[in-house]
Parts: sequence; structure tokens; C-alpha cells
Amino acid sequence: MSAGSHLLTASVSDPLHAERARIVACAYDHADDIADDVMTKLRAELPGYGTADPGFLADVHDQLARLSRTGLGALLERKRVTPADVTYARQAAARRARSGLPLVDYIAAFRLGQRAIWKSLLAHAGDTEAGREAVLSLAGPLARYTDLISTQATDAYLEFQQYVAAESGRDSQALMDTLLEGTLPAGGPHLSVATAHGIGADRTTPLVVVTAVVLDASADGLSETRQLVSAAAARVGVNGLRTLSVVRGGEIVAIPALGRDGSADQLCERLRAMRAELAAEGIALAVGVSTAVTEVAQIPRAYRQAQAALALLPEDGGVLALPQMTPFRYLLLRADDTTRQLVDPRIGTALADDRARGGSLAETIRAFAAADMNLREAADTLRIHLNTAKYRLGRIQELTGRNVRSVNDLVELLVAIELQTGQSGRHGAAVINEA
Repeated sequence: MSAGSHLLTASVSDPLHAERARIVACAYDHADDIADDVMTKLRAELPGYGTADPGFLADVHDQLARLSRTGLGALLERKRVTPADVTYARQAAARRARSGLPLVDYIAAFRLGQRAIWKSLLAHAGDTEAGREAVLSLAGPLARYTDLISTQATDAYLEFQQYVAAESGRDSQALMDTLLEGTLPAGGPHLSVATAHGIGADRTTPLVVVTAVVLDASADGLSETRQLVSAAAARVGVNGLRTLSVVRGGEIVAIPALGRDGSADQLCERLRAMRAELAAEGIALAVGVSTAVTEVAQIPRAYRQAQAALALLPEDGGVLALPQMTPFRYLLLRADDTTRQLVDPRIGTALADDRARGGSLAETIRAFAAADMNLREAADTLRIHLNTAKYRLGRIQELTGRNVRSVNDLVELLVAIELQTGQSGRHGAAVINEA
């Protein structure tokens, strides 16, 4: 079953659509009654719910009503339900796991929820043939929706449970604190945990420090969300081992050991994939990656680098990986207002006008620099005629007073381009939010 399956299909006739819509709308209006019905059965049939405190039960009731409205609302609007639509279910799953609710009871609750929704649909269908036909056509979509939400929630439950067992049970928080002070435990369980994560076992193995923050700090279940992100980061490794990852205050900190080749490229791609997967679930992240270090004593410096990378990202986050960045680009990201004021007004005006027209001149400058000032190669890269490239260089000199064949002038133009490109993002970082 695809997470994006249609809850209603276009093949159903218009009269049947109308009857289905009537039935679903009535059930939607009674979402709280559906939740009440499920709660009664949960407390009577499942021990994990029968002994729960009032606050826990209120949370469960809220989730049941929300899940009912999400599924029935999607039926009404004839739209797809995706994991992003039920992110709150994953966060609730983490809360259930943290509370100690048995998994068997948790899974059974979804079955009871499906039955309660079906009961409500039947009650509002009536005794007419049209009503019976319409409600029967809803059985498949309802089953697919239940499959989606139960799969998402169960995965989150198990993921959180594994995270707690692996990280809290091994006292990884204390280990992380020690490593961020630049010290490797001399022995005992903390050293064993470090070795299991590829830290300290081989003095030549490069490491990086990754820091991540959840961008919507006002979201419900923020603590659980951070723990879900930490669990996801623990799976992002390139050496066949789990990555040491913990929640520290408002951030997630991870220390992946790189592969034998010491390249961070594969790790960075996996971090981007992780961010994209979490974004699909409605969790927006900003992720900073330090340069690689080979000694535990250098981890504090790497941690500061990862935090500095975070500060350079735009408001909508991204992954900023220092191992994939040139010193030139990094310096430009850290440029202040004084740096921008040093740009010749003629250059600024020319680039602003060029940008409004599509940016062909700036594109040509970049290609010319990337081709080591070989104009023919730059023209081939841009897929333009050599004469067009020559015309553009002449136009650049005319507008800015700078000769791109002069190294100093070319560098000045490149700096101005990067500064202007990055102005739309926080601290000028929009241009590389995925760099």
C-alpha cells in the first residue's frame, strides 16, 4: 500500500459520491463521539489503557479525534493522505513508548479505532440501498488509511523504544558530554560505547560532528520530535556502525565516524536524505556539519564548527556541510555589512540589473572563473557561442569598469556576485542551504 493512495477514486459515480460525502460528513461531525467510543473499549479491553492516568487518557482521546478527522476529512476532500498529514501520530507514538504502554496494546488501539469509525459510518448510512452501497465502498479506503497511520505510528514507537534502549541504557548522554570536552573515557562502559560507535578504536579514523535543530520550536511534542530526529541521526552512518547521537538541550548532536576513505560526501548525502524524509513527515531541520578531525581532543573544535555552520543557514534550514565548502565560500558567508559596503556601487548596480534580467552576466563570470579563465571552455559549459561569451565579457567591463582577465578584478566580481546572491537568506546563506 502506497502512503499516497487515494482515499476516494475518480471511478465512483456522482450519485454514489454524493451519498458517500453525506455519510462521511456526518461521521466527521461526530469525531469526538468516535473517540469516546474507542476510549470506552480501550479502557475495558486493554490493560495498558485501563490503568493509565487522566492526562495520558486525555492525550489519547485527542489523538483519536484528530486521526478520525484527518481520515474522514481526506475522504470528504477526495485527496491523498501522506505521512506529513499524520506527523502528530508519530509524535504521539513516541509519547506512548516513553510512558511504557505495551506495543501489543498500542497496535490493538488502531484496530478498535477502525471499528469505531466503521460503526459511525454504518450508523449514518441508514437503511437505503444507496446508503448501504455507499458505505460498503468506503471499507477499502478506511482500511488503507488505518494501515497508513498504524504503520507510521508503530514504526515511530519501535524507533523511539530502540533509541531509548540504545542511547539511554548505555548512558550515551554522559559519553557525549565527555567527548565534547575533548576526552575519551579511559575505560569502563563509556569506552565500550565509544568503540561500538567507531570512536577512539582507530586513531586514524576521521570523525565529524553534526548538530541539528528542529525549526518549529513552538510545535507540540517538541521533546519527542527531537528524540525522533536523534534516532534518525543514529542510523545515518557510513562505516557500518550506528552513529552516536543524543539530544542536548534544544539541539541534536551526533558524531559519525567516517569510512575508511575518510570522505564525508556519502555522509552528507545521507544527512540530506534524512532531512528530506523528516520534512515529508512535517519535521523541518537545520543541520550543520563540521570539518573532519582524527583526534578526540579536536572534537570540541569540530562541535563549535558545526554550531557555526547552523548559524549560517537560512530561516528554512538545510544542510550546511563544511567538508564540501571552499574557504572562499565560507568567508563570504561570514561577511558582514561592511564587506558589502566595500563593493563598488557600479558593480552592485550592474549585478542587480543583470539579476533582474536573468543573471546571464553573473553566470558567465562564474563559468569563466571555473574554467580557469579559458573563455572557449566557459562558452562550451554555458552552451553559448564563443562570440556571445566575448560580448558578455565586454559588456561586464563596460558596466563595471573591471577586466575579468585581471585576477584581482575577477575576484572582486566573484565576491560581489556571491554577496548579492546570498542577501536573501539569513546571514547571506540562502545560496548554499544544501551545500
